[in-house]
Amino acid sequence: MSIIATAKKTASARAGDEVEAQARRLAMQFSASRAGDILSHAILKEFPGKIALVSSFGAESAALLHLVAAIDPATPVVFLDTQKHFAQTLSYRKKLARELGLTNIRDIHPDTEEVAASDPDGDLWKRDADACCTLRKVTPLTGALDGFDAWITGRKQFHGGGRVNLPAFEASGAHIKVNPLIRWGAGDVEEYVAAHALPPHPLVEQGYPSIGCWPCTHPAAPGDDIRAGRWRGAAKTECGIHIAAV
Repeated sequence: MSIIATAKKTASARAGDEVEAQARRLAMQFSASRAGDILSHAILKEFPGKIALVSSFGAESAALLHLVAAIDPATPVVFLDTQKHFAQTLSYRKKLARELGLTNIRDIHPDTEEVAASDPDGDLWKRDADACCTLRKVTPLTGALDGFDAWITGRKQFHGGGRVNLPAFEASGAHIKVNPLIRWGAGDVEEYVAAHALPPHPLVEQGYPSIGCWPCTHPAAPGDDIRAGRWRGAAKTECGIHIAAV
């Protein structure tokens, strides 16, 4: 390995250590804080101009979008338009942006040439759901987050799986992920939405408690886990953006 390559690798490792340390410090500092306080600190003090909200505009998205809009409606909102969303989701995205006054929503699409090469018939989801998510979500998000130091997620501990022990702040590659709603339950989301008269996603009343791309999202039966309708019948539980170090 050349001297230059070695220096770059060392610098990268050092930067990674600094991100890890910052995330641990913030996680401890805000371990018992309210969602609004976590967001205010992240957006206005810790990462001013260097943070984005990544939103699916799904079943529970309105609450977090409303919280962020109340702090700074110009906060960048990254929407991964996979080209496989329900039509209702695309309409809902426009409705929420208008009603909440969000002024900086960025619709991110998969690379046209990569789609043509890897999924020319649009049925990659049938053959390899992980590859489809990588093509349409993980890879586009990586580019969309260039220039940001942190990004906000709507993940909650009650979703189960790998989310049960989520901290308010966590390191992810070169970024810090901010998880302000970790201690919210389904009832908290419902109460917040009702208190602020936020419009629901139109598919919720049709039995969709968690909403992603249409080929891999199904209604869930009463009493099922909230994410039971995602990738039904498969071991897959995450699209990948929270597994890869984005």
